[in-house]
Amino acid sequence: MLEAHGITIPQRLHDVTAQLHPGRVTAICGPNGAGKSTLLATLAGLAIPASGTVTLTGQLLAELPPENRARRIGYLPQAGEVAWNLSVRTLVGLGRLPHRTGSVENARIVAEVLAALDLEPLADRPLSTLSGGERARTLLARVLATQPQWILADEPLAALDLAHQRNLAHSFRTLARAGRGVVLVVHDLALAMNHADHVIVLDQGKVAAQGKPEDALSEAVIAKVWNLKSRWLGEPGHRALAL
Repeated sequence: MLEAHGITIPQRLHDVTAQLHPGRVTAICGPNGAGKSTLLATLAGLAIPASGTVTLTGQLLAELPPENRARRIGYLPQAGEVAWNLSVRTLVGLGRLPHRTGSVENARIVAEVLAALDLEPLADRPLSTLSGGERARTLLARVLATQPQWILADEPLAALDLAHQRNLAHSFRTLARAGRGVVLVVHDLALAMNHADHVIVLDQGKVAAQGKPEDALSEAVIAKVWNLKSRWLGEPGHRALAL
């Protein structure tokens, strides 16, 4: 379990408590400036709270050796920057750095990830030649190549076309069913409703709601947090939000 208890970061988060379980997809939702990215970075151990704790399977995250944490938690920021114009294959291979496995094993895992994210045709192209969506998938592939226990991704679906959004959302569900913990910052409430098992709604740095998607993203919560009158349409798993 990845758990945040009483997390406070001045002007960003205020007494945030959440329990995240392996085996499910958790979506973090909320208006702009609600603290979503800050919470995700805190769960990854990259933002240090003024008060409160983050624990991973009962151990303080801050006490884990960096290499251990890098193997167990894969973090994808909202705007991933790469300093060098590497090939797709080389960048994805950097995800293997926390592990001490041989080159053959590393190459096998990289090949599997490239195939899973439909990146095989782009494997030898430099990053500078990629579209925004292709680059987003490449950065996520680097995280997945680490084979972390926890995948924390900030808006990983935002730059993708509809087909890749759908495929990647299904991939996250598959990873969760295999026992991984998946935590996603999501702006699209319909994506969160249809593909998440658990939702945390933040508003002005505080937890406004959390629980099953149908509860945390109810029409009443949307009205309170987003100040919008809305109505959910369709069947479970195929819901659309009418505004």
